[in-house]
Amino acid sequence: MASRSPLRMVPATGRVTVVCLAGAPDAEGCVRLDQELRHHLDRAARLGHRLVLDMAAAPAVDATVRRTLRDGTLHLADAPVLVVATPEARKELEQEEDLPGLRLYGTLAEALTTLPPTPVPAPTARPRRHRPATDAESLRGEVFGLRAKARTAGLIGIAQGMLIARYGLPDPEAAFALLREGSQQRNVPLRVLASAVVTAPPPQSDDEWFPGRGTHAPPPDTAFLRSCAGDVTDRRQIIGAALATAIAVAEADAGEVHLTDPAQDHALILEAHQGLDAAYWDEVALVTGPPVPVALAQSRLAPVAVPDVAADETLAAHPAGQALLAAGSHAVYSVPLITPERHCTGTLTLHRNDPGTWPGTARRAELLRLASDVAAWRSWYRRTVVLDALEHLHQHRPGRDRDGR
Repeated sequence: MASRSPLRMVPATGRVTVVCLAGAPDAEGCVRLDQELRHHLDRAARLGHRLVLDMAAAPAVDATVRRTLRDGTLHLADAPVLVVATPEARKELEQEEDLPGLRLYGTLAEALTTLPPTPVPAPTARPRRHRPATDAESLRGEVFGLRAKARTAGLIGIAQGMLIARYGLPDPEAAFALLREGSQQRNVPLRVLASAVVTAPPPQSDDEWFPGRGTHAPPPDTAFLRSCAGDVTDRRQIIGAALATAIAVAEADAGEVHLTDPAQDHALILEAHQGLDAAYWDEVALVTGPPVPVALAQSRLAPVAVPDVAADETLAAHPAGQALLAAGSHAVYSVPLITPERHCTGTLTLHRNDPGTWPGTARRAELLRLASDVAAWRSWYRRTVVLDALEHLHQHRPGRDRDGR
């Protein structure tokens, strides 16, 4: 049994160790399986990890393997091993009457997203100090932050102007207060709500922005959402879980999520990231076209693999490619989020420090399924949660009395 490298710590899945069972062992192989399983369980316990046993390469599981797995995990009822297996292997494993130390899943993504979040320690307060003028990293961080605010400010300003004209508000401050109130009440990011104000058709009546919406459609029934224990209306939580799952599935060193913005000609907006550095994230905060891999995946409606950034002359000459190499990323894999109507609503992008063709065929298939699930969630979110926020804003605008007039 070959052990894969322990997965990096990810916010939505905690610490895990993945080991792979290559093929179905015979009786002699089951002795070694038992030994190595115990070794990996002990090692995972020392590290504070959960163990994931990936058996996707084992098409069948005989009685000897079943007993070996059962006996080796009987003591793990409180923290069972997560087993990824084919439908045939899962059916055979389920022939055992009692498997308290095992939980069976169809894909690695499903297994990983069932793990509880890892608590993030509260930051330790530090006294403010005067920063020397030579602190270049902090200065660059401030510049990147200002650029990000400038990109958002333009869109919010347009939304403010539309609200002032539509509702006869006295000034931009009143319009911003209305946006902020709608954002907070419906837990929709301010930039997302501003984009919706700009792109949505005008309100259809004084009472309702969208008359006749009726009963809301439930969230899509997908493997990713079923395995998420969080609030499906919490945009940040779902995007973070998707990124964490993608990084874990691909065994990546870093990752990012971009989503399209209808108010900016469907440009790709960086929504979440992990790893690399601020200089790269600044370059891809707003992506409008190639040769950045996320834009290529969007335009092609297909995954884009860059095995070696340095060997890709066009990308290596681009500021984003140069920032990638400077940050230590040499291989990139980007998967588009495609709806059933064949619209790309964003991308999941993974990075590895070492160049090379990656991920493998099975992992690519899992990433495609995850991307499809995220695209379905994003479409539902825009049709329900965002429209609810617009409706709230419309019905709570200044000047509307308690009777809704």
